Amino acid sequence: MSARTTSAAAHRRIDLSTIGNALVLLALAVLAYLLLRWQAEPVRWLAPDRQRLLWAAAGAGAYAAFVGAVAWARARRARAQALPRAAADTAHEWLVAYASQTGHAEFLARRSWQALADSGIGADIALLGGLDGSALARYRQALFVVSTTGEGDAPDSAARFVRVAMGAPADLSGLRYGVLALGDREYEQYCSFGHRLDHWLRHAGAQPLFDLVEVDNGEPGALRHWQHHLGLLAGHTDLPDWSAPSYRPWRLSERALLNPDSVGGPAFHIALTPEDPAELQWQAGDIAEIGPRNGEADVAAWLAEAQQDGAAPVRIGDEIDNLTARLRASRLPDAHAARTQSPQAIAEALQPLPHREYSIASLPDDGSLHLLVRQMRQPDGRLGSGSGWLTAHAAEQARIDLRIRRNPSFHAPPDARPMILIGNGTGIAGLRALLKTRIANGQTRNWLLFGERSAAHDFHYRNELQTWLSDGLIERIDLAFSRDGIERVYVQQRLREQSARLREWLDAGAAVYVCGSLEGMAPAVDAVLRETVGLEALEAMALDGRYRRDVY
Repeated sequence: MSARTTSAAAHRRIDLSTIGNALVLLALAVLAYLLLRWQAEPVRWLAPDRQRLLWAAAGAGAYAAFVGAVAWARARRARAQALPRAAADTAHEWLVAYASQTGHAEFLARRSWQALADSGIGADIALLGGLDGSALARYRQALFVVSTTGEGDAPDSAARFVRVAMGAPADLSGLRYGVLALGDREYEQYCSFGHRLDHWLRHAGAQPLFDLVEVDNGEPGALRHWQHHLGLLAGHTDLPDWSAPSYRPWRLSERALLNPDSVGGPAFHIALTPEDPAELQWQAGDIAEIGPRNGEADVAAWLAEAQQDGAAPVRIGDEIDNLTARLRASRLPDAHAARTQSPQAIAEALQPLPHREYSIASLPDDGSLHLLVRQMRQPDGRLGSGSGWLTAHAAEQARIDLRIRRNPSFHAPPDARPMILIGNGTGIAGLRALLKTRIANGQTRNWLLFGERSAAHDFHYRNELQTWLSDGLIERIDLAFSRDGIERVYVQQRLREQSARLREWLDAGAAVYVCGSLEGMAPAVDAVLRETVGLEALEAMALDGRYRRDVY
């Protein structure tokens, strides 16, 4: 990291503690004056003896040392908390900006900045109020962490940005961004400033890295979702969770490869059942957070290289376990460095594997939680911790740590309005659950547009979807298989080809739900929708809940 700290002179201000100290001194001076006036006899000076002088000097010296120590500690803390910021001509490509009223947004911005730094990404961090459009235009990627105060207002520190930057046009066409909006659902204008900022950035030509993430009163699941995006952006999906999910025990009840011989990565249908049937509670659109495990072979190889005994007992809190079990659930540390450490020391230093998120493809009435998981590979060829655990390492009926995270921003419409569902790849999982909900409610005005590589190998849930279509439970299906023709065709092209029908459905009040790849598909579909209805109308649809996305 080559960021430089902002000079103290640039931010010198009189804070409340300084004012308080001055008032206390003034009060003491007034009290001394009144006591002198109150004394009846004339004030006479009596020279103290040598012992009293020494005690007084010692007391004054001790007080001076105490004041100096406090001042030094404050200066050290101020230096540690100083915002890393580059000069105008040497800014990084990344920016983390925050607007905080109580300090929570600043705390999360610093953690986000540190996550990037730990991944080798140099970034600047700045108070949003100190920026303007020209300053933002210097960056290629920016993350904004902002809170909302009062009745939808920006924090006080962002007032200048609202007045100067958001009150004027800006060209941010070279910027890609993400917004973490903090709020409280008890207030009517929930996360209002975050949405206003997102709206302004889009109008300035900036492109979202992912959809705005709302956080209700510090909800840990939403913060883990933000951290999930950070890991993907940084190229380090093994970043430790800021707060571990409260997992519940489930069992792997079914696993089936859906696309044998596909040119794409293997995709598996996964079924999970809870140990407690009462855990079968969620809505279409909700997310499954999985606690992954390392493969037995990977742990065995690490133990051999580290020259450690996996059966060695270790104590973590009140629990006694063996080293192998702890390693299965943790990021594997440097094996060579661990050779000189005791099993207990290794276990105490382990960091848990971060959670993985998957769209739920079923409803509770199905009796199990379904996932569609594509195997991912790490740079060294090993399977990813989440996909590897679910598709290869976990045995049948193995315990799976799982937490269901509510995702109300992708729940099905509450009424029978027409619904357009667009997705690609494993994104069909979330759309399948939505279709199941619509069908269960007798709502059949559904139009699915789905894209994958090959119809012969990658048409996930083919029989089920075609049955729904033939039974009139889905009104229309348009498919795009990119590897089946001479020219590659993608789902966004199918949508553009049906622009007249798209407009007809939208005029009838249809809601549009998009699930799948953030790179390629989601922004291309967004562009087609903008072409069809215009930016203002599309933003109005989003505000009304008629345009929702779950992209990754």
